[in-house]
Amino acid sequence: MRKVLVFLVVNYLILTGCSGSNLSEFHNNRPVLKIENYFAGKTKAWGIFEDRFGTVKRQFHVDITGTWDGSELMLEEFFIFDDGETDERVWRIKKINNHTYEGKANDVLGKAKGQSFGNAFNWQYEMTMQIGSLAIDVHFDDWMFLQSEKVLINRAEITKLGIKIGVVTLFFIKDKSL
Repeated sequence: MRKVLVFLVVNYLILTGCSGSNLSEFHNNRPVLKIENYFAGKTKAWGIFEDRFGTVKRQFHVDITGTWDGSELMLEEFFIFDDGETDERVWRIKKINNHTYEGKANDVLGKAKGQSFGNAFNWQYEMTMQIGSLAIDVHFDDWMFLQSEKVLINRAEITKLGIKIGVVTLFFIKDKSL
């Protein structure tokens, strides 16, 4: 029985480790996404949270103000959920080199790490997430894709101990008139 369990765990890790996109695949995709450029100024986003079964549990929109000082991007996010709940998050994201970023926010555990190639940005971090009255630590694997100068799509898979809890999908729009 123990050998069967070890076999199943090893195969699961191999399969999940090999799945998903490789960031370098997007190296030549255009337009090029530089988060410090895209998020500087005002941005709006609309999103949904789906549980692991694909059921939409929450809808929300976000007003974002970004400030880039040449080395750090500060993102002030104000969330408004469909049930009237609000939340705020302030990100401080440092550009390490042309492709690598690190960031912190009030509910992020440790440092978030990100990489950007072409029109894609992958952002991974551990976060304390409130589910009802329960606070749990989860892993976010965010994939952002710049579609045009103004439109960015974000899909984040949320896991706990490697088990999918849900998915957040966001659509951002950058507009000089915001």
